Amino acid sequence: MSFDRREKIIDYLRKNNVVMLKDLEKMFPNVSAMTLRRDLVFFENLGEAVRIRGGARYVKNNTDQEDVYALRAVKNQEAKDKIAKIASRYIETGRSIFMDSGSTGMLLARYVPDLNLNILTSAPNVALEVSKRYKPTVTLIGGLINRTTLSVSGDQSLSFINSVNVDFAFMVATAFSVENGFTCGNYSEGELKRQIINKAKKTIVLIDSSKFGKSMPFTFADLENIDIIVTDIKPDDDVMNLCSQFGVEVVFE
Repeated sequence: MSFDRREKIIDYLRKNNVVMLKDLEKMFPNVSAMTLRRDLVFFENLGEAVRIRGGARYVKNNTDQEDVYALRAVKNQEAKDKIAKIASRYIETGRSIFMDSGSTGMLLARYVPDLNLNILTSAPNVALEVSKRYKPTVTLIGGLINRTTLSVSGDQSLSFINSVNVDFAFMVATAFSVENGFTCGNYSEGELKRQIINKAKKTIVLIDSSKFGKSMPFTFADLENIDIIVTDIKPDDDVMNLCSQFGVEVVFE
């Protein structure tokens, strides 16, 4: 599928800095040259590569603790798409909803139904996607943009959140561990996530199974702070038992 192929291409680009179309044709013999060119355009549009004669050159020097957005956008996409579909079932007309940033948040945005909703988000790409509907009202939080996650955060964001009410918060976690809870790689974004969760009547965390048992530097929530986890497969027994202890519903199908 396209997301598997693109994940391999961006991995190759990150390791080799340059990829030629003839190399891709050898890597994917059953894929047309036109489709492979579209893959290179995809990464160029995301700002991760520039096309050169006969191929593309990688333009990012990724030293961030989190993967660049383009890589995460194609990583585990099948699992993230499943999670987004499940999470969209919790979107109810007339609700005030916060939608988090990240590749999973973007996939959720594509499944937002055309209902009377008040959508609040820290992600410009999520706001643009939901704005394609006619009925939802969309509010984009202001602040400093993080190019890695395509989200905004900072003091301006926190000040704005103080003035809003949230029924459902759909949060995205970079990692989860029993020891450290739900974590992310940016302090300012962690503060924003924490404040949104404090304001929300119900918090739903979207996290794919590859992120369990891992930790990033900044904890923004523990199990006692959330209501529902949406994931792609059943977590390990220790996680399930802990969720049961804190009354957290785990949904994976």
